[in-house]
Amino acid sequence: MTASTGSRDRLLLEISSFITEHALAGTGEAEVVLGVCERLVAGGVPLCRMIVGVDTLHPLVVGRLHTWRRGSGIETTEFGREVIDSTMTSWASSPFHDLYTGGTSLYRFRYPPPDGRYPFTVLEELAAFGLTDYVACLQRLGDGVRLGELDCVYSSWATDGPGGFSDADVALFDALGRFLAASIVSRTVRQIACTLAETYIGAGAAERVLGGAIVRGVADRIRAVVWFSDLKGFTSMVDTVDPALVLPLLDDYAEPQVAAIHAHGGTVLKFIGDGLLAIFPVGEDAAEACERALAATDAALSALAEVSARRSSNGLPTTGAYFALHVGDVFYGNIGGADRLDFTVIGPAVNEAARMSAMCRPLGRDVLVSQAFAGALSQLQRRLSPVGSHTLRGVAQPQALFAVIPESRKRDDV
Repeated sequence: MTASTGSRDRLLLEISSFITEHALAGTGEAEVVLGVCERLVAGGVPLCRMIVGVDTLHPLVVGRLHTWRRGSGIETTEFGREVIDSTMTSWASSPFHDLYTGGTSLYRFRYPPPDGRYPFTVLEELAAFGLTDYVACLQRLGDGVRLGELDCVYSSWATDGPGGFSDADVALFDALGRFLAASIVSRTVRQIACTLAETYIGAGAAERVLGGAIVRGVADRIRAVVWFSDLKGFTSMVDTVDPALVLPLLDDYAEPQVAAIHAHGGTVLKFIGDGLLAIFPVGEDAAEACERALAATDAALSALAEVSARRSSNGLPTTGAYFALHVGDVFYGNIGGADRLDFTVIGPAVNEAARMSAMCRPLGRDVLVSQAFAGALSQLQRRLSPVGSHTLRGVAQPQALFAVIPESRKRDDV
C-alpha cells in the first residue's frame, strides 16, 4: 500500500463518517456537500470544483444541483419544469448522459486532450478555467428506491492542479459518490414525501399526517371557517364543450382559489369535482379567521375575473364561481377504510357550507355567509347584506344567510 493510497483510505473513513452522521441528523444537502469538499481540500486533494445533482419527484421542480467552487463556497440551483426543454440539449451532450445511457458509472478526462478534441461541450467550456483533470460519477438507484425521476445521483470533480488527480483520488471520489448518493437520496425521499403529502392533502393535513396522525377514526375537534366553492354551470358546460377543454378549465379556475386560500392562511383539503373544500382554523379570535377567509374570497374573485378575461380573449369557454363561508366546530382527522384514508373535516358545519353554496344560484349571489360567520365579524359587517332565512337541504332549522357586498360597491348599490 502506497502512502497516497493509505492517506486516501483514512480520508475516506473520515468523510464517509461525516456524511453518515449528518445524514442521520437530517442536515441539508448543501451543508453536507460543503463539508465534504472542505475536508477533501484539507486532506490534500487538489479539488477546485465539484457538483452533485439529483432529479426529484415534484410537480414544479425537476431537480437540483449543488455547485462548489474553491474560494466561492457552494451554490444551489433548482430546475423548474418550465425550463426542462431548454436544458435537454446540454444534458444530451454531457458526460452524465453518456454514463446514464451507456450503463457505466465513472468517466475521466485529462486536459489538454492529445488530439485537441473535446468529446463533450462542457469539457471544452471548463477548459477556460485551466482544468487539468475531470471525473464524473453516476450512482444508480435500485428498483426498490426509485421514485419517478429520482433514479440516480451524479457528481463531478475537477482540479486545476499541475499533476491532476492521482488514481487514489479518483477511487476516493468513486467511493464518496456512493455515500453522498445514499445521504442525498435519504433527504430527497423525505422531501418527496412532504411534497406529495402537501400537494395532495394540503400543508396543514400533511404536517399532521407526517407527524404521526395516521390512525383511522382519530380526529381533533377544532373550530374553523369552512370554505366551500364550486363553478357556475359546470355540469351543463361539461355536456356542451370539447372534453379536452374541461381539465384545463378546471385548472385555470382552481389555481387562483388555491393561491388566495394559501396566501391568507387557509388550507385546501380537497377538490370535489368542480368544488373546493378548505378551512381557516380559528385561533383565539374568530373574527380574525373570518376576515382572512373573506379577504381570500375577495382575492379569488378578482383573480377569477382576470382568468375569464384572458380565456375569453383566447376564445376559450369561461365561467365563474360561487362561494359559501361558515364557521363552526368540525372534526379534523382520518376518515375512511383501514388501508385507504382521507385526512379531512366532517361535521354539520361542513354540510351546511356545502348546502349554502347551492343557494348562491337561486339567490343570485356569488358569495353567501352564515349567521355564525356574520356574527363573528366586527368592522366588516358593513359588507354584509341579509338575504333572509332559508331551509337548507338536510339542515333541520332555517338558516339566516347574508350576501357579501363587493368591496368596490357601496351598500346602497345593492
